[in-house]
Amino acid sequence: MSSSLKQTRLPVHAYLRDEVVHRYARLTEEGLYSLAPQELFWQARYNFLKERGYLLRPRYSPGWKPSWIGTNLDPTFCEDSIRLLHYQVMDATRTSNGELLAIKSFYKEEQEMDIAKFFSSMQDLMNHCVPIHEILPDPYDPELALMVMPYLRPCNDPEFATVGDVIEFGLFFMHKHKVAHRDVAVDNIMMDAKPLYPSGHHPVQIGYTLDTLYPVSPLPRAGRKIQYYYIDFGLSMRFAPGASTLVVGDVGRDADVPELSDTVPYDAFKVDIFALGNLYLKEFEQVRLRFLVHLAALWRLTTLQKYKNVEFLRSLIEPMVRRQPEQRPTAEQALQEWTKTRETLADSLFRWRLVPKAEPAIERVVNDTVAVAWEGIYHLKKLVG
Repeated sequence: MSSSLKQTRLPVHAYLRDEVVHRYARLTEEGLYSLAPQELFWQARYNFLKERGYLLRPRYSPGWKPSWIGTNLDPTFCEDSIRLLHYQVMDATRTSNGELLAIKSFYKEEQEMDIAKFFSSMQDLMNHCVPIHEILPDPYDPELALMVMPYLRPCNDPEFATVGDVIEFGLFFMHKHKVAHRDVAVDNIMMDAKPLYPSGHHPVQIGYTLDTLYPVSPLPRAGRKIQYYYIDFGLSMRFAPGASTLVVGDVGRDADVPELSDTVPYDAFKVDIFALGNLYLKEFEQVRLRFLVHLAALWRLTTLQKYKNVEFLRSLIEPMVRRQPEQRPTAEQALQEWTKTRETLADSLFRWRLVPKAEPAIERVVNDTVAVAWEGIYHLKKLVG
């Protein structure tokens, strides 16, 4: 056992029973925990990134050997057994300050680099595009580059908790600058979750501590400012002023967009509007059934409302998900509609918790009591601040 393991008192669950130690030793020898081919890509770049101030996890160091070999440690609870989930993106630590980052490998000839750099250069409160710290040339493939960004967490993990959470995803800034994202989906909206996890969490096993030994719980969202970001501009397009915004391509994660086609041109901006409205619908309205009534030529949307206190979103969502693109608002019009709606609502509503419609009565009383307490804390801070 290494000296570092001797010096650390690990929890009981991190150790294997004597009768199964040999089984995991055999699985390790057979390659169950070996680096996948896509992970070897990052191992090959370990020293290059280290020289530039970015340290990958021990699993990707040259000559890595599993830390549990020769011990009775359970590989499940050894950090260096954790594989990447998305091989195009690697987590890394900035050696100068310990900041957790994400590094993405991408092809340079695509628009992604230019669009990402374009938005990253703008200091604007309405800019919800992921910042870019640095773009490095790939040391082995001249067609590739490595984009260094903040490490971000999925926007809906943990689940949205306050009414104010549901209206943070603005498209207006992108569209104002003639860029269509073309892949608006919950997977491409991330958040800076440091206010929720001040001690951090593991970058892959995000429900656990950095050492993967213990579950980690977030602080309440209420009273904490969360910044949301659009990521992944691999399908995005930037249009010259006055140029046609018609495109073709059955692309993007949202298969519900009705006009997507490889042959019939459609407006890229209207697709973004539908996709964002559909995201709201799925996250907060819980779609149950969608069908076309052919005889009446009407599109009907049947939903079971997920939360009780987001009715104010309906006037925004319904126009965004109309089947006919020309009947959908522009991003500017949607923003204007939201601003108009926002002015009719009390500030306290946005700090109030989202109330699940299926929440049991007793649980609701408890949660409402906690919410009242948080609201009181908010006003107390305002008074003393």
